[in-house]
Amino acid sequence: MNIDENIKKAAAAVKNADAILITAGAGIGVDSGLPDFRGNSGFWKAYPPIAKLGKSFSEMANPVWFNQNPQIAWAFYGHRLNLYRETVPHKGFEIMLNWAKNKTYGSYVFTSNVDGHFQKEGFDNQLIYEVHGSIHHFQCITPCTNDVWDASDIEIDVDLEVFEALDPLPHCPACGAIARPNILMFGDWNWISNRSSEQSSRYHQWLNELKSAKAKIVIIELGAGHAVPTVRMESQSIYRSLNADFIRINPRDHETSAGGISIPLGSKDGLERIDAYLRKK
Repeated sequence: MNIDENIKKAAAAVKNADAILITAGAGIGVDSGLPDFRGNSGFWKAYPPIAKLGKSFSEMANPVWFNQNPQIAWAFYGHRLNLYRETVPHKGFEIMLNWAKNKTYGSYVFTSNVDGHFQKEGFDNQLIYEVHGSIHHFQCITPCTNDVWDASDIEIDVDLEVFEALDPLPHCPACGAIARPNILMFGDWNWISNRSSEQSSRYHQWLNELKSAKAKIVIIELGAGHAVPTVRMESQSIYRSLNADFIRINPRDHETSAGGISIPLGSKDGLERIDAYLRKK
């Protein structure tokens, strides 16, 4: 593989596009300094107290903890919430935002990430589909209603030494039960999907508009692996159905089907190199 040649092809695809679809998995955040949860070793490195418990990411990311031990559940999600609030999105987010400003149909974000970093960088909240929900919105654990509320003014204090969240824990304003993040977890039957469903409707309306206009689309997929293939499946589906150009930026799982542009780099490095080539032209 000739990386320089693929950077050149990717730059041409971005330049010639009428619209940009950004599909992003967890790997995009690694260059911002967020933990790499790839496998138990990466997860346990980020959370040594959970390594002592011997629990995997999928075992911890389960709503059962909010009933069995809400202090541990909120230690896990509260720490992540605080981390996402404190972390600054890397330069690659700004690069894509600037590209989108010059496109006839702008951009849309399809992401399995719950960190809110696209909004934090300045992407339009109405043009983002968070397929697994958002840690910045809460819901009732029961749930007693279908309400989902913004959690931007709620603080979670976590004692990482004993790995417990400190009282007071977030509660549902309607019934007083423990609240939880509005995130689709493993084995989750009580996730309130209303907010995500509204995002899905807007997203598919945008895609239909592009199809009707015969717009030229470039898909930029970043940090999406095989473990939870939601993002990769969406990228491939749109690539085929709308005859789009497809750029996959990933340091490990970078292979693409015929016609795709594979860039085996981290998200920030890959985007900066494409942008540098565009600026030379």
